[in-house]
Amino acid sequence: MMPWLIAAGVCLLPLLLGGRIAPVLARAGWTRQHPRAALALWQAAGLASGLGAVGAGLAVAAAPLAAAFPHGMHALGRQLLAGRGVAGLGPTHIAALLCSVGLVCWLLANTVGTLLKTAADQRRQRLLVDLVADHSSEHDAYVLPSREPVAYCVPGSEPRIVLSRGTLDVLDHGQLQAVLAHERAHLHGRHDLLLLPFIALAHAFPWLPAARHARDAVPVLLELLADDQARRAHGSLELAQAIVHMSARPESAPGTMALAGPAAAERVERLLTGVRSRSRWVSPAAYLVGGLLLSGPIAILLAPVWCGIP
Repeated sequence: MMPWLIAAGVCLLPLLLGGRIAPVLARAGWTRQHPRAALALWQAAGLASGLGAVGAGLAVAAAPLAAAFPHGMHALGRQLLAGRGVAGLGPTHIAALLCSVGLVCWLLANTVGTLLKTAADQRRQRLLVDLVADHSSEHDAYVLPSREPVAYCVPGSEPRIVLSRGTLDVLDHGQLQAVLAHERAHLHGRHDLLLLPFIALAHAFPWLPAARHARDAVPVLLELLADDQARRAHGSLELAQAIVHMSARPESAPGTMALAGPAAAERVERLLTGVRSRSRWVSPAAYLVGGLLLSGPIAILLAPVWCGIP
């Protein structure tokens, strides 16, 4: 019994820690200075929680079939392939197995649904842009006839950078180049795909505080990553001034990523005051914590493969 309790505990630990880590990580000031490491930690916490929940259910389900988890999973797999179904499992073990299978199906369904919706939104936005905007070869962008300052990108297989006539009027050359660099950073980094799992998770579990924290925090981190690439190429002041000009329209359309997106005021302050407290140990520590969160569930789920039991 003890090996099974250990296996279930190792899987459940990231799930329990994830609920505690999420609000702390959402408020942590260091994430603004190290957005890439913070994003990796969010990804690790989310993946570890999902794998842990599935692994814990499998650990409970296969417990009656062998003395240790790897042997139990092999026994369960063999009897399922042999057509013997769930022979030897009690009601509790069958319920645990159904929970794990149901969780995987629910997460996959929400991820696929979010992916399809995002792709449809992006296609719709591309169609609208192609209908009403003119392509500018000078800026490699599409220009809307609106006088309202607008700058955003439409990610996807056929990406678009979209400006407005008002944007070209209010921004000088340096500011405009910073804006274009920011949007290209979103496109080249496929930030829409990095955001997608967190949207799917929040849709799958809207009642879960950790999912809501991640859904709110990750878009800000992606904006900071794009800001960092743009400021390195064109300067912090130019980008900050451009964000201020664009801040009259902070909301972005579905399927797009706007320059004046989440936390515009905070981003401007960060650009003007500089990226402070770049402690060298912070990023490695974040990656280490993320690796530790993932190590337990991955080790448990891969244990049957490592053992090589026929």
